[in-house]
Amino acid sequence: MQPRKPMTNAEVEAVTVGERVALNGPVELHPYSQAWVQRYGKIARVIGEQLGAAASAVHHVGSTAVPGIPAKPIVDVVLVVTDASAEAAYVPLLERAGFELYIREPEWHEHRLLKCKWELANVHVFSTGCEEIDRMLVFRDRLRSNAADRALYVQTKTELAAKTWKHVQNYADAKSEVVADIMSRALDVAGKQNSD
Repeated sequence: MQPRKPMTNAEVEAVTVGERVALNGPVELHPYSQAWVQRYGKIARVIGEQLGAAASAVHHVGSTAVPGIPAKPIVDVVLVVTDASAEAAYVPLLERAGFELYIREPEWHEHRLLKCKWELANVHVFSTGCEEIDRMLVFRDRLRSNAADRALYVQTKTELAAKTWKHVQNYADAKSEVVADIMSRALDVAGKQNSD
């Protein structure tokens, strides 16, 4: 499972649907809040009501899914559908519920990102079987279970967040090396558990 290659500003703008809003500043991190879990629950319910069985799975991912970690107060949700490229099967239904298609990345796992208009949330859409889903869940679970890696990630996030970034994606990409380092340890543990 390879981490995502960092994107140039031109690449970020090319995959954006509509107008891209630049950050041009530091990233604001908030202390962990149990409210993030409640917001995820509400979003997952709305997605389920709109898509029914078309939503194969919905997961809370990212820093807001890890107790004790500071984060941007934006809940990250993974939505698994049969085929993320078949936007007609899910985007109009989610738009009716107050979501808006914001990113379309056919070259990167057919990833789609929808922003929620009534909550601070990003919904990442991937197709069933996409390796990126497992990568995000393994990383989340490693941070939940390993204090040393959690501390390393918090330190890295805090230092990077204080810098000036043109886009939030640039900040996310800057964490790639530490994410890959943590992922390698998580996969080592998973591999050992599977071989037992």
